[in-house]
This record gives sequence, structure tokens and C-alpha cells, in this order.
Amino acid sequence: MISHTPVMLDEMLDWLSPRDNGVYIDGTFGAGGYSRAILRAADCRVFAIDRDPTTRQFAERLEHDFPDRFIWLLGNFCDMCSLVAMHGIHEADGIALDLGVSSMQLDTAERGFSFRHDGPLDMRMSREGTSAADIVNSATEAELADIFYYYGEEKAARKIAHAIAAARADAPITRTHKLAEIVRAATGGRSHKTDPATKSFQGLRIHVNHEFESIESGLKEAESLLAPGGRLVIVTFHSLEDRIVKRFTHSRCGKLGEHSRHLPNRQLNTDVPRFFLPKPEKRIATPEEVAGNARSRSATMRMMTRAPADG
Repeated sequence: MISHTPVMLDEMLDWLSPRDNGVYIDGTFGAGGYSRAILRAADCRVFAIDRDPTTRQFAERLEHDFPDRFIWLLGNFCDMCSLVAMHGIHEADGIALDLGVSSMQLDTAERGFSFRHDGPLDMRMSREGTSAADIVNSATEAELADIFYYYGEEKAARKIAHAIAAARADAPITRTHKLAEIVRAATGGRSHKTDPATKSFQGLRIHVNHEFESIESGLKEAESLLAPGGRLVIVTFHSLEDRIVKRFTHSRCGKLGEHSRHLPNRQLNTDVPRFFLPKPEKRIATPEEVAGNARSRSATMRMMTRAPADG
């Protein structure tokens, strides 16, 4: 099995402070690093959610090691209230969300998330629905440009979309390496610290998996599910994710909210402060962790505490 090192694990545990008899939600289970750490920290229960059915293999280990205390649920964390309600849970003492794509998904060529490994152009976390290849070969040139610009912050979005439209006229684009080659050529093959295909692949992945919609909905679900005094911790890996989380936290703490340019029809309720923010309200990985785990370099952790029900 592919190894996986959880990002900012100590900081997550420090904030959640698991207690005996508590109920905790790991909304993005992955390989189970967060879940295992929480279960070891206290005699509590953990409900772990993941939309990727392949994570079941990691859940089986925890079910064996922590019988009656660990429950794995297949689904999206944006549906966490209904998922845990099926097990009689209507309040949680803590919720952890480690957003974005997992290192396991990136490192598995056949999942099609990475330009570093040639594989089918898939990118579906749930392994269901519309794939990246479907989008690349059927979306209009303007739609592709919007995907790369808004979800990948790619300045050359129009050039890349035009190049894709020209290439797919000859033959469908079905492999990750082929798409990466088209993107690199469209950007002039310039030398970068990061691969020129990085932002386009990010934008396409976010679009395929409706990640921003899931984040916003998941934060609202967490707000409903957390008991008074319950704690929420979210780890993001790029500025667009962090922007959504920051906007939510500030609006729920009585600061002025604003709607997302990515989600123009959704407004945040700013009537009553519903969370308290610690100081500092965010953390980044230590230099020591970054040296040992490159994925943590871009990680930002935000934390909040649920206010009493009466505000």
C-alpha cells in the first residue's frame, strides 16, 4: 500500500484535544492518519467519511484495531449530518477536514490526477460521474478557459483552452501526459520552479469534483453538527481553498462576510456570531515538518470553537 504522512498532525490533535467518551468526525479520511491519532489520544468514537471507495482498505485496519470505536462512512463530508445521523449521531465534539487531493490519489497513475504519472485522464475522487477527459473533450473553449482561470488561477487560461480545442479536433485527449504536453506547449515551455501544467490540472480537478461547493456546504454542515464548545479544524493547500474557509470563519465570528466569486449565488449568514477564533487563528507547518513532508509546505490550518446555541 502507498504510504501517507498526515499533514500538521500534532497541531490538529492539539486543537481538537480529544476527550474520553467524545464523538469526533474525520471528514476526509484518506489513509486514516487523523482518525488513528484521535482514537489513540482518547477513549472516544470516530466517524470517518470519504468519497473515495478505495480508502476502505485503510478503514479495515482501524476497524480491527479499534472495534466499536471507529466507523467508516462512504460519502462526501458535505453530507456529514445525514451520514452520521444514520448511526444516531446528531452532535460532535470535534471535526477535522484535510482538504484537496490526497498524496495517495496523486501517486496512483490510474487515478489520473497527476501529470507526473501517465494514466487515464480521470481525476474523480468518488470514481463516479463526469471525468476530466469528459470535460476536456466536451466543454467549450470558453468553458475550459474559465475552469483554468477561476479554479487554477492560470493566467494563460485562454491560450491553453485554445490549444486543447485544436488538439482534440484531431483526436480525443484521454491521457494525463498528453494533456500536460499540450499545456506546456501552449505556455511556451517556459522554465518554472513548478511544472507549467500544475495550475491547469488543479483547476480541472477542482471542477470535476465540485470541491469548492463541497467545502462551503461542508462548513455549514459542521456548524450544524458541532456541539456548543465543539472544535473545528480545517487544513487547506492553496489560496482558493483558504479564501473560502477564511470567509466562512470571519462571517461566523461576526466579521463582515462576502460572497465567493466562484459561488456567486450563495450568501453566508452573518446575523449571529456562531464561532470563536483563537489567536492566532491559523497555523502553518513547522520548518521541520516541511523538510520531512513536502506536501505540508503549502498547508494552512484554521481553527474555531463553536459558540453556545444562544450565540
